[in-house]
Amino acid sequence: MAGQIKVMIDQIIEKKSKGNQAIAGAVKTKLILKGIRPEAYSMSSPDDPVIIGKLRDLAKEIGV
Repeated sequence: MAGQIKVMIDQIIEKKSKGNQAIAGAVKTKLILKGIRPEAYSMSSPDDPVIIGKLRDLAKEIGV
């Protein structure tokens, strides 16, 4: 199912920031530091199990 990474990124940002743009920016920065560029993924991006694993780990790390 293509686009799973985009959905996960959006959910992590939304749940952690709760609409606060400053926190959303901090979460995006954390993603970049983990090697995941949020703007590089779209709904048509293929799902990469390695990236999905990194996103799951990050979600646990930040409590989402």
